[in-house]
Formats: sequence, structure tokens, C-alpha cells
Amino acid sequence: MLSNNGNTIDYRNKLILAPMVRIGTLPIRLLSIDYGADLVYSEEIIDHKLLRCNRRVNDVLKTVDFIDRSDGTIVFRTCAKERSKVILQLGTSDPDRALKAAKLLENDVAGVDVNMGCPKEFSIKGGMGAALLSNPDKACSILKNLVRNLAIPVTCKIRVLDTIEETVELSKKLSECGIAALAVHGRMRHERPQHSNRNDFIKKVSEVVPVPLIANGGSKEIENYSDFEKFKIATGCSSVMVARAAEWNCSIFRPEGKLPLTDVIKAYLHYAIDYDNAPANCKYCIQNMLQDLQETEEGKALLKAQTLEQISAVWGLDNYYRLKEAEYRAKGILDRWEVKPINETKRRKVITDDSNSDDDTKELRCAFIRNLYPADSDLPKTRLMVYARRKGLEQPKYISSQSDKLFKSIVVFNNQKYSSSYWEKNRRWAEQTAALVCLCYEGVIDKVALESNGSIK
Repeated sequence: MLSNNGNTIDYRNKLILAPMVRIGTLPIRLLSIDYGADLVYSEEIIDHKLLRCNRRVNDVLKTVDFIDRSDGTIVFRTCAKERSKVILQLGTSDPDRALKAAKLLENDVAGVDVNMGCPKEFSIKGGMGAALLSNPDKACSILKNLVRNLAIPVTCKIRVLDTIEETVELSKKLSECGIAALAVHGRMRHERPQHSNRNDFIKKVSEVVPVPLIANGGSKEIENYSDFEKFKIATGCSSVMVARAAEWNCSIFRPEGKLPLTDVIKAYLHYAIDYDNAPANCKYCIQNMLQDLQETEEGKALLKAQTLEQISAVWGLDNYYRLKEAEYRAKGILDRWEVKPINETKRRKVITDDSNSDDDTKELRCAFIRNLYPADSDLPKTRLMVYARRKGLEQPKYISSQSDKLFKSIVVFNNQKYSSSYWEKNRRWAEQTAALVCLCYEGVIDKVALESNGSIK
């Protein structure tokens, strides 16, 4: 399809990284491109979330970041290397809202894909994803509005319906909306990966639609690079999109064959460090790569790791992490630790350990990392309560405040106030963080230990 300003993507004969929630972030997308993927889809991003974002050019990382202005979350991060290959997958149920969201990223992505296949309850209840399969008029309205008003190609991704005839009819209707390509996942909305992919449904669609057809759902059949061509022939499609096979080892895109998993993980971590990827997301992606290797030495070490430095250390990249972190800090990188609510105008006074003023609040830049406390008895609030009881002191009291979607708490203990300068995403965590600061000042928890596990930066 040729778009209004001449931008074009030829969707024929392509190997494509499928959209995957929590997997399709920047490090995996870039690594897939390195290994041979022609196009890479982002994880599905809901239009409402994009409309809460501010676009920020990150001069330190050389990225473009879309940041949720209510809580500082990086919703989407991209860079020049993937500019001509990255496709934004959009979750939407409204033509006008879809267009507003897509317009925000129009100059930063190569194309936009509308998710019409996600079977998750959240999507269905919101009228998005697979819910659009039952509402073809709305689906077409969304596509036509995007095609008319965007200067980049528009596509959509669906699942097969109950019969071949229904699937063909819907596919023809969608392909007449001006889209550049159509992706078809060969399972019905109630089916899951353990069910067989309905390649015969996809092949029938490929015989009638006038646009390039992208076959999806064949990860059980695609174990090596040569299997892409077999799947392509079986479905009669122009291109192949793969999800789980790439999630497990994205070097599946290499014509020369897959690389050892350790090499892939190390390459992934280099990108994760280079682009300051969230530790929780890194851990999730690597755990999915490890699959049944969770009980290996590396798998167990990964399970215990909480920070990106700790994760990197499992594969011997902790020195590289420290060098990059020092470089980025020197250049003034902003990350989640620096996020404050938009409307915050006042800052509490930060005092040192030797202050005795009851009117001042003792602060540390401290965060509550839930995975560090597997048992309720380990939680900072519980430990502070037990500590007060042992000392014969009055139980701590918590005062919480909210600004936008962020929370901060003060704990009053033994006539002294304690708090963190870090804003948390809910009140419970904010109170835990305040208790953690108190325990640190009281000497119950060692500050060095908190720095080591990533609670203090």
C-alpha cells in the first residue's frame, strides 16, 4: 500500500515478529531485527493509554519515549534503528479515539496495526480485540478512518471464525477498507496455543483477499528457519508472523540457524542495558526464554534477581551495566526514580541523619520492591510494628497523599516522621516504603543492603 505521503511497506515475503504483551518491547524488537526479522510489531498498546502520554526525545538514550504523564510509565520506547520496521499494534474500539492515538506516533513508526484478535477478557469487555470480530461494521469504520487520515500503512490482525465461510467473508470485508495487509491467526477466540492452528482456514482466505496475507499461529510448527517456508506453503500466505517461537529464541529469524540460548540472552541484555529497559520486563522476557531451564543455576539466580544489575550479573554483564549506568547518570538520564506528579509544586525538606527536629521529615530515595518480601512477616510495615512492640513504643501511624496516580506516605514513629522521596503507584506500597525508610534510620535494616537489592538508588 502507498500512503498519502509516499511512505510504503511491501508486506509480501516478510518474516515478522508478532505482537506479544510484555515481550515486544524495544530490546526484543531490535534483537529480532539483528537476527533477520523484516518487520517487528510492538506489544498491543491501548488507545486510552497512548492518549495519556507525552512524547519526549531522550537525548541520552537516543530514543523517542511516550510517557504516561499520570505516573511516569514509559508506555512505548523506540529508536532510529527500527524506524522503518516497527509497527505499532493498537488496541481500540472507537474510530476517532484510534485516530487520535495513532496520530501521536505517526512520525515515529512505520505502520499501525489494529488488534482484532486478542481473546483476553480485558479486551473483550472493552469492545476491543476479538470483540471486533463480532462487530465488523465498527471494525471497518476504525480501519477506514485510519487509512483516510494517516500517512503510514494500516493493517489489522484477526483470528479465524467458527467456519471457513465466515472467516473468508470477514477477511474480504476488512481487506476492502484500504488496508495494506491482513494478518490471520489460525485459532478461534476460545482456543489457546495447545490447540492446532487451522492452516486450511488461512489458506482459503489467501485465495480470495486482494491484499498480502500474513499467517500467524504456527509456532508449534516452526522450530527452525526452514520451517518458515513450510508454514508459508501450508497457509498459502505472502508472509509469516511468529510469536512464541521468537519469544523462546528470537534467533529463529537467522537463515544460518538458531544461536545457543546463552548467546541470545547476553545479546538481549546488552540492548536492555543500552536502552535502560525496566528490570521486571527483562526478567519476564528472559524467564520466557529459559522455559524449562528455570531450575538451572542461571534460572535460580534470575529468580532471586530484582535489579537490572543483578540480572546482568547472572550472565557476567554486571560490569557493563555499571559502566553504562555511570555514563547515563553523567549525561543526566531521567528514569522512573525521578518521576513526580504533574501537579506537585512543594517538596518536603530533606534532612540528614543527625537532625533532631520533630517538624522535619527524614527522607531516603527508597522504593518498595514487592518480590523482595515473599512472606508477610518480612514486609517493612510488619517489621516496624514488631519493632515498636519490642521497644514498648506506640505503634506507627501513616499519613498518605495522592497526586495524579501516584502516592507518597509519611510514617510517624517515636515522634519522628519518615518518608521516601520516591512516589509509588498505590497507597499500600507507599506505606511500605515509608516503613522501610524508618527501619533504615532506626538501624533495623542496613542501608547498604537496601542499596544492594535495588531499594535505594
